[in-house]
Amino acid sequence: MTAPALSYRDATPADAGTLAGLAAATFVATFASLYKLKDLNDFIARYSVEAYAADLADPDIAVRFVCMGDVAIGFCKVSSLKLPAPDPTPGAMELRQLYLFQPWHGLGIADVLTQWAKDTARARGAPEIWLSVFTENPRARRFYARHGFEDVAPYHFMVGDQADEDMLCRAKL
Repeated sequence: MTAPALSYRDATPADAGTLAGLAAATFVATFASLYKLKDLNDFIARYSVEAYAADLADPDIAVRFVCMGDVAIGFCKVSSLKLPAPDPTPGAMELRQLYLFQPWHGLGIADVLTQWAKDTARARGAPEIWLSVFTENPRARRFYARHGFEDVAPYHFMVGDQADEDMLCRAKL
């Protein structure tokens, strides 16, 4: 029996529960060992169905799923710039989340989602796209550098009461 093919689709407001569960599960699977349980729980509480329903109802936010059969295994979210980027070009956008379950890392899926994010930003007239990446995640940093993102400035990313050292990165479009 062959595995179902991968497919990509835009999220709809009906996907809020799927998006909330996927965001929480992939974050926990990737980063849980770095945090005290209270900090992790406080952070994950932001990944509620209500919060993602509001995101999916906001025309400023676009979300793209990657699915194996009918099951979402990852997603990418973009919006106008919310990060405290130093001296951004007017109209800049942000790659806010790119989460993918670990068994599918290294298969080119994140490349497809990153290209979608850049294409979406470009289609909206953005001159550049920003993101933040954990400084202690060298694989992600190399990945984003390969996609044209350059380190710009440090940023404290809060997970509960813990401040992680992230790097704000920018790619010109």
